[in-house]
Amino acid sequence: MTAKPRIALIIGSTRPTRFADTPAQWMLKQVRARDDMDVELVDLRDHPMPFFDEAMSNLWAPSESPEAVRWQQTIGQYDGYIFVVAEYNHSITGVLKNALDQAYKEWNRKPFTAIGYGGTGATRAVEHLRGIGVELQMVSTKSAVHIGGGDFMAIHPYFGNRPIETIEANLIQSATAALDELSWWTKATRAARMTGV
Repeated sequence: MTAKPRIALIIGSTRPTRFADTPAQWMLKQVRARDDMDVELVDLRDHPMPFFDEAMSNLWAPSESPEAVRWQQTIGQYDGYIFVVAEYNHSITGVLKNALDQAYKEWNRKPFTAIGYGGTGATRAVEHLRGIGVELQMVSTKSAVHIGGGDFMAIHPYFGNRPIETIEANLIQSATAALDELSWWTKATRAARMTGV
């Protein structure tokens, strides 16, 4: 097991005016600066799935939607995940919840972390994501990155419109902790999956 763990950085918003690309690109840069994991962007815009309407979860029966099957095949190849999380009405976006619901087996026994943004740094949305992850038999890191309050206002294009690098010092510590934890859990869960533990 010499290959580095493969991590998907999943952009969880599809709105034309989404802010998600800014934190996604920043987090991508942080992961690529490390030597303990490989990362790829996975954009939900590239996976136009219908709202979940299968007879049951793919834990119990194969999905009928070709887009759902393509999504399952996409995410199934990764060892762990970083979710880019917007907060809508104290929770995650509908499109991210749908993407989570469209798979089950592919998420099992794999870790995830998050970078959230919004007025409160998407803290409530990330907590909801963690609860969903537990049901999908995933492992959440303790640490996550939260861009909120004045930092969020400073870099959002409708307000301060400053580069994210201007607030980077406020994010680095939590990003490092989140990625360190993700690396550890990814290696541990991958080893356990490979040995059938």
